Amino acid sequence: MARPNLLAVDDDVSVLEAVVQDLRREYGAEYRVMRAASGQAALDTLQQLKTRQEPVALLLSDQRMPGMTGVEFLERAQEFYPHAKRVLLTAYADTEAAIRAINTARIHYYLNKPWDPPEEKLYPVLSDLLDDWKAGYRPPFEGIRVIGNRWALSDHQLRNFLSRNHVPYRWIDAATNDEAQKLLDERQLKADQLPVVLFADGSALAEANPDALAARVGLSTHATQEFYDMVVVGAGPAGLAAAVYGASEGLKTLVVEPVAPGGQAGSSSKIENYLGFPAGITGSDLGRRAHTQASRFGAEFVTQRAVGLRIEGQYRFVQLSDGREVSSHVVLLSPGVQWRKLDIPGAERLTGRGIYYGAALVEAISCQDEEVFVVGGANSAGQGALHFAKYARKVTMLVRGKGLSATMSKYLIDEIERTSNIVVETQTQVMAAEGEDRLEALRLRGPKGEYCVQATSLFVFIGAQPGVEWLPEAVLRDEKGFVLAGPDLRQDGKLVSGWREQREPFLLETSVPGVFVAGDVRHGSVKRVASAVGEGSIAVQFAHQYLAGF
Repeated sequence: MARPNLLAVDDDVSVLEAVVQDLRREYGAEYRVMRAASGQAALDTLQQLKTRQEPVALLLSDQRMPGMTGVEFLERAQEFYPHAKRVLLTAYADTEAAIRAINTARIHYYLNKPWDPPEEKLYPVLSDLLDDWKAGYRPPFEGIRVIGNRWALSDHQLRNFLSRNHVPYRWIDAATNDEAQKLLDERQLKADQLPVVLFADGSALAEANPDALAARVGLSTHATQEFYDMVVVGAGPAGLAAAVYGASEGLKTLVVEPVAPGGQAGSSSKIENYLGFPAGITGSDLGRRAHTQASRFGAEFVTQRAVGLRIEGQYRFVQLSDGREVSSHVVLLSPGVQWRKLDIPGAERLTGRGIYYGAALVEAISCQDEEVFVVGGANSAGQGALHFAKYARKVTMLVRGKGLSATMSKYLIDEIERTSNIVVETQTQVMAAEGEDRLEALRLRGPKGEYCVQATSLFVFIGAQPGVEWLPEAVLRDEKGFVLAGPDLRQDGKLVSGWREQREPFLLETSVPGVFVAGDVRHGSVKRVASAVGEGSIAVQFAHQYLAGF
């Protein structure tokens, strides 16, 4: 396969030569570095590369060029390579234009000239962008194939698992693709054994599920040791932050996560208000970056579900779904929360068959030219609606309240108002879901009464609930199931009766000493990614203090 291309554009020959030399010195072994002396020449080059089906990873353009500015070029370049990373080179005086271009031309970064030394001011930025591009790039396919049915819950769960873990795969719909039956016949498999996973070595896995598939795609399913300094339950933003700080500070750290790094935030189509990412970042990419960072420091990840916790002296044992258990001195509970289910006729039966909880990004492309319905009025619903609007003919948001301003960030409201194929229906509730093998219609109640609409996809964002029923009674929770910690362990000014330590509980410590909690599952937490990251990192400092008492 041809090396991916990096294209540098500048009308100043000396500057262009300097850019090309710096790029070749750092990236020449993996990428082919090309140049163009004008925006139009660069577009011609992209047209040629597109014709030859050559990949382009990065476009680096100067802003001030005659005939076509850098912003104009980068905007037009999206027609040829929409997924290429776009970087603008600017003089200091053009900074304001560069910031505006983040929205207009969707540039990913801007760099001020000069960029010397490149080791500090150029390479870190470009390497980060290229890592992102590689994570999303799909070369000519040679990996696994999934044969399934779009309207089957098991198929949806399998594809969601692969996508969230960044495992490349090709999906073949058994209902619409003739190739599916041929592939099944070659392996003497039947349609009632779907979903089927076909591997590059010719082997197959029938009636596949995430647990059976995890080890086959390279995910670790067993802990390498029996004892760790700290076991983190859940790899959402809080758990990932704890893994980074714990492992980097010398704690032998294990992270237990049943699905994929990123947690509920990992399904977010775009997070635009997280510090340090002016162009926004998908929840999946944020999870991937944090997973890589924690792994680099030595944190271990295992694809398992925690099903129990027992206390034995100074040891805490986390029981796993495969029957094994791991022990530690410290446990951090950061499993996040689960989407609240729709309590309406038909919802349970049609889950995964047209009704999905959260963004379910894996289903977005399947909604091409369809009408999509989104239930909810918070940030997650707004982010989901904006993502689905890229594919669907129309996105209808169903909001119980009188508007979005009380529950959604203004930047999302503004973006929704600018998106022509998103419609917001306020004071509207879903009363029932109808259909046999898949969702076919929704019964709604609005200001003018009840009515029925045809529907094939409904994405639900109606709040969250903790899923920690597996915790022992000694870990106290509030009436809704969220875990109590720190000051919340005081009732009428007194500590709960189960607390046996001579000291006060640490800020994020639960009613069981040495068991901490961080993120959305904690009582009173702020449901934001930045808050979860902060809690996860702070929890490690309290873990150190707890361990120092041994």
